[in-house]
This record gives sequence, structure tokens and C-alpha cells, in this order.
Amino acid sequence: MPVAMAPLPAPEPYELLETVETLQARKIRFERNRIKLPMGLDATFGIIRHPGASLAVPFTDDGQVVLLRQYRFAVQARLLEFPAGTLEDGEDPLESMQRELGEEAGYSAARWDSLGPMLPCPGYSDEVIHCFLARELTPLENPPAGDDDEDLEVVLMSPEALDTALASGNEWLDGKSVTAWFRAKQVLGL
Repeated sequence: MPVAMAPLPAPEPYELLETVETLQARKIRFERNRIKLPMGLDATFGIIRHPGASLAVPFTDDGQVVLLRQYRFAVQARLLEFPAGTLEDGEDPLESMQRELGEEAGYSAARWDSLGPMLPCPGYSDEVIHCFLARELTPLENPPAGDDDEDLEVVLMSPEALDTALASGNEWLDGKSVTAWFRAKQVLGL
């Protein structure tokens, strides 16, 4: 039986005193801000402003999980992860994920369930990733082209094989994927 998501706690805003500097890089922006925290501390902090992202745990009718082995330049390694993508300006998270599932994994899904939002790096980024469970998958005959910088391979695994891979220590662990898999297993009753 699916586990219902509890309402998230209300935010506790800080007071922005001054934006010291900014640097725009593709879809993200780095800011150094002088802020006053709710506890009263006045200090300068760096924050990465991110437009948000979506992620899907695609689950085939025969019980396989669709993953990607993707090269990530920041860590110079290939990670086992779920299809995901950054939101375009004004884009709905589910619409974004429906597009990304086709571009990255070559599937469409007829059934979508929310797995809730997650915060991948709250110590320095405001990014929110909207997680979904994608089911009733259909392979696309002509998948749309993905991004030019994507170097990825589609991998199908049983849930048991994915658990073994994550527990083995032989894979780099992608935090957003581990979190989404944990939530998907709750919804699927695995």
C-alpha cells in the first residue's frame, strides 16, 4: 500500500541584507549574500540558485527498473542514476520529466505518481528535485535527441540487482537517485 507524503514544514525565511556578487553559469547562478539568519546571526554566505529539476524512477511492466549510467564531469566518473533534468523557465515538473524520460531513456509512460520533492544539497543550493514514479512504459521508436553534453547508457535492472549494486560499494552513489529509489520502493511495496 502506498505511503502518503506528509505536508512539508513551512519555510523560515532569512532576511536578505545585501547581494555581494553573482555569477551566472548556464542555468544556475552563484550568489554571495549577506543575510540575517532566523537565529539572529548576520553573515555572508554563498548559495547556488537553481531553477529546479525533475527525476523519474521508471518501472517496466515486467518489473525492471530503467536507469542510466551517465558521465558526470564534476566528479569525473560514471554514475548509476535515474533519468532527470533541469526545469526550463516556467516548465511544469511533470512535463519536464515526461520530456526527459523520452530524451534520456527512450521511453514514454502512461502512469505517473508523485514521489514528492527532495533537497539534494541544502547546505549551499536552493535546488528542489520533483521525484516521480513512471509506469506503464512504452519504448519510443524514435526517441528525441538529448542534450549535446550527455554521455549515457540505458541500463535495465531488477529491483534486487539495483539494491545489490547500491549496497556493493562498487558504484558511486547518486544521492537523488538513492532517495527516489527509497521512496519508490515504499510506494511499490517492495
